Amino acid sequence: MPRTGPRGGPQTRAKISEVATRLFLERGFDTVTVTEVAREAGVSAVTVFKHFPRKEDLLLDREVDAAGLLRSAVRDRAPDTGVLESLRDMAFRLLEERHALSGLKEGSAPFFRTVAASPALVARAREIASDLQQALADDLEHDPAFDGDAPLLAAFFIAGYTTVLVRTARRLIAGEPADAVADDHRARLERLFDALGSGVVP
Repeated sequence: MPRTGPRGGPQTRAKISEVATRLFLERGFDTVTVTEVAREAGVSAVTVFKHFPRKEDLLLDREVDAAGLLRSAVRDRAPDTGVLESLRDMAFRLLEERHALSGLKEGSAPFFRTVAASPALVARAREIASDLQQALADDLEHDPAFDGDAPLLAAFFIAGYTTVLVRTARRLIAGEPADAVADDHRARLERLFDALGSGVVP
């Protein structure tokens, strides 16, 4: 019988995530079961699913963080700051911090390699992007200071940012130097926001 620890709280969630990530990166996502993750983390499978309703979310666990950043970029921007400028500031801040959501966090290559090798993870990543797009569109629709095309901007921004992120991931997987990848990431973000400013936001 596996030993079981406390079922709730952020420490339990963090422990489960840490164990799952280690196992997935070592052995591949599709070969590791939730039962194995639970046993290694010292909890029950029920507890794992309480914190992570889907197996894929054990590894792709940044959706809430991403949604919060997008929401803040729209809702918490200064009165004289446009939506596109705020989204740009957010994207470049993530880049400068080498945040996990920029794809440039140190040691990201094994993570990206694991995701790319699993059709289930790739499919879940696409679902998350779709959910984020809808959430961003909803926030823009309800923003009285934004008079552009909310669904179109949300679609173009999420698709564009995802494209930049995927290219960054592929270059890291290929073993290219991190600084060179970061420079390319920055240049592509610049082109993305130039394009958005030219055709989507009035």
